[in-house]
Amino acid sequence: MRIRHLLAMAAAVGSIAAVSAAPAQAAEYTSALKLKGVQYDAPGADSNSCSTGNTKSEYLTIKNYSASKTVNLKGYVVKDATGNRFAFAVNHYLQPGDYVKLRGGKGTDSDANNVVYRQNCNFIWNNDKDTIYLYKPGGSRADVHAYTKSGSDPDRNGYITFHS
Repeated sequence: MRIRHLLAMAAAVGSIAAVSAAPAQAAEYTSALKLKGVQYDAPGADSNSCSTGNTKSEYLTIKNYSASKTVNLKGYVVKDATGNRFAFAVNHYLQPGDYVKLRGGKGTDSDANNVVYRQNCNFIWNNDKDTIYLYKPGGSRADVHAYTKSGSDPDRNGYITFHS
């Protein structure tokens, strides 16, 4: 009887230890900024012509999930699985709960309109699958997401939401 009691206590302690260890493993990246979604397949026929193409319709949404901290995007880097990259080279502030759309093509960046342009008319996100990485200015990973066309909602026309 005493052995059963000790075994039950040992099992309970082991369960508590396993439950308390899980959140530490789940919180691999600590960042207020997260990838919210991606329009990876721009509507229409793909054309990376700066004058007539549709690269401006391809975008990545990055959101500041902090309840109180404003984040400056300067120095943050976005990459894909093959090494295509974009670095935020100038100040762009995201207030708590705010977001920015990183668009392809050329245009005028605007804090008021929540948009930054890559100033490059080549597509960055693959239409079938890709992995998107967001790095902090110091080089540590802030967030990462992978997508596949077959895993997306066909009614969303190539847009996948990562976080709500």
